[in-house]
Amino acid sequence: MITFILNNKTIKTSEHSGTTLLDFVRYQQRLTGTKIGCREGDCGACTLLVGTHNGNTMEYQSITSCISPLGNAHGKHIVTIEGTNLKDKLTTAQEAMKANYATQCGFCTPGFVVALTGFALSNSDKNYTNAIDAISGNICRCTGYKAIEKAAHQVVKKLNNNTNTTFDWLIENQFIPEYYKSIPQRLKDIETKDLEQPKGKYVSGGTDLYVQQADNLADNDVHLIAEKDYLKGITIENGICTIGTNATVSDLWNHKKLNTLLPNLRKHLKLVSSEQIRNMASLGGNLVNASPIGDMTIFFLSLNSNITILNTEEKERTIALKNFYKGYKTYDLKEEELLKSIQFKLPSKQSYFNFEKVCKRTHLDIASVNSAIHITIENNVILEAHVSIGGVAAIPKYLHETSAFLVNKSLTLDTIIEANQILQKEVSPISDVRGTSDYKRLLARQLFFAHFTTLFSEQFTLKDFIQHA
Repeated sequence: MITFILNNKTIKTSEHSGTTLLDFVRYQQRLTGTKIGCREGDCGACTLLVGTHNGNTMEYQSITSCISPLGNAHGKHIVTIEGTNLKDKLTTAQEAMKANYATQCGFCTPGFVVALTGFALSNSDKNYTNAIDAISGNICRCTGYKAIEKAAHQVVKKLNNNTNTTFDWLIENQFIPEYYKSIPQRLKDIETKDLEQPKGKYVSGGTDLYVQQADNLADNDVHLIAEKDYLKGITIENGICTIGTNATVSDLWNHKKLNTLLPNLRKHLKLVSSEQIRNMASLGGNLVNASPIGDMTIFFLSLNSNITILNTEEKERTIALKNFYKGYKTYDLKEEELLKSIQFKLPSKQSYFNFEKVCKRTHLDIASVNSAIHITIENNVILEAHVSIGGVAAIPKYLHETSAFLVNKSLTLDTIIEANQILQKEVSPISDVRGTSDYKRLLARQLFFAHFTTLFSEQFTLKDFIQHA
């Protein structure tokens, strides 16, 4: 029995756990303020909040409910637009949208209000940049985004960078209704034993699977693994980072130590989908999706990562991620095996990491070509190099020959230009909706050069490469 709190109501349901949370909320509970838009997680009209009780605290995150399985709500507090309402007056987020004329047809408005409410509830710094990030997955087609940005600014102003945004403070300042105070204890009181899981397709966040197979997953058995503790967590020990495959991009975003070791981590991760998707998509799911342009796959390939694989008998095996992919959407994973963790050596003082991506719009889009590099330099000599690229082959591509060529070479313009010539022989792009093969080859070259102009801006400029390439 799936058990959770929906707004201020305890739900116990035997509905199929593979049904989307959106359909359950709208059709079973008749909470139609949550809208159906793209059903692909792109528009944000279906945004809900998911509250998780962690010890003595509640953590709220926004998600797109159109691609989230109902079973993942088990033991959580789910909040729709109706669950944010105050009695006889507007909440702070609602009032900000109204005061700034940030709504026209109103279809997208509930998603924006829920996302801004989630921002107020979050543990992030209450500044304007984070507020805009919070609504990065919400699209409005008719009002004009500046009015919505002004609404976000009004919310930030009322928060006044208050780090002590307790339920009491948020209730007093009309961000949330009073019933929120009862949620932690009510979640404690609910006996949420692990769901009985049938044999079926493994599903974690579901953000890619539900785009492709929502109806099929709603009708057939699914085995939900998002709450499996042995697949969670990020640990750093003896210079090795180990990430459970249930970890999300947001988990990386919020990890203080990783942000210290990879100073531009958030800059890179901001190019990966929207905040709602970053909150729910698992890293393991990104790897086994095996998309040739999977952002996090390209990211981890360049870190020369290993992956640990677990079978039903709890036996483990570890392989290099660069050897995992065998062909288009095929990989070295046997039936009933799961990816357990990702491991990589942490950057040293002499090493550098960079991620680049080109797509039709800057954020919340699929890459035409993406690329990453991890390179170690000492006395201007390349001691180690790992280059990966997506969108130019049938698999997420680790550039074996290009990487090997760079090792023990001096970091010079000639070295990089010659490495690009090897890169061009390693890639085999095809023409599709994201660009012609020639265009993708050009992007591959430019992104490869961009790694060096970004990491070593005092040595190289893009003009240098263009003149000599």
